[in-house]
Amino acid sequence: MTKVGVIAIGGNSLIKDKDHRTIPDQYAAAAETCRHIADMILEGWNVAITSGNGPQVGFILRRSELAASEVHEVPLDYCGAMSQGSIGYMITRAMRNEFHRRGIHKPVAGIVTEVIVDRNDPAFLNPTKPIGSFMDQKTAEERAKTQGWRVVEDSGRGWRRVVPSPKPKEIAEIDAIQTLVHNGVIVYAVGGGGIPVVRNEQGLLEGVAAVIDKDYASSLLARALGADLLLISTAVECAYRNFGRPEQEPLRTITASEGDQLIREGHFAAGSMLPKIRASIEFVRANGGIAIITDPPNITRALRGETGTRIIPD
Repeated sequence: MTKVGVIAIGGNSLIKDKDHRTIPDQYAAAAETCRHIADMILEGWNVAITSGNGPQVGFILRRSELAASEVHEVPLDYCGAMSQGSIGYMITRAMRNEFHRRGIHKPVAGIVTEVIVDRNDPAFLNPTKPIGSFMDQKTAEERAKTQGWRVVEDSGRGWRRVVPSPKPKEIAEIDAIQTLVHNGVIVYAVGGGGIPVVRNEQGLLEGVAAVIDKDYASSLLARALGADLLLISTAVECAYRNFGRPEQEPLRTITASEGDQLIREGHFAAGSMLPKIRASIEFVRANGGIAIITDPPNITRALRGETGTRIIPD
């Protein structure tokens, strides 16, 4: 049977540095990643591709803020939808072009994806995810007063809006995604962690001002697909014990329980590697599959076990 993998691409990985933020720059980065994904597909994998969208949502919000005197501002859930559509366009076009260059006949589709969260998730009472542009304190306090924003001072760089980051519970389009993936279609879905929605008292879906972590959403998708692999593509070749210290040590293969212990010992930063490790542990415990964390150029080598961090069941 064909193996199924979910590949999660970081939104920041589409922006190589501060001088390469434009749409053409992002497309070039997406195309480079898709070349490595095509190698994986040639080895017999069916894949669903997900992505982050942190920088891209910030750009959309900033444009909305700057244009507020001319046109209505864009709600956050719609910003997520817009970023999902534009990144999906990059990924699907890049995949089709790569297939064309290689003479591969493989269908590709992008799915605008809503991800359902619990409206009683504690995250709604404690927003922690910074989004959008930096502001001075006066502007931030005015926005908090007039628009009900929660704002915080961010590491001495200015003030920013913070929003909830609830855990994903259900993927609204999962039936369609399963049908496509299991019929050999390369699917882009759950972009940016998915558009966050909740069920109201009538059971109807409503968008909410929140951001879902793409690693947790990708893990949820991999579990729902019964995937054999969750591959999280990030900026480093592998995860490390004691990262950033003189005694840092690459982690090659760890069990889920060893991952739990490393988390308790504080080896992973909350805003970067920690959700990747936790999402990987959730996946391997639920599916019995393997999770890999590596950077795009090393995807093929990591699949062969030559590099990257592999998280395996106990």
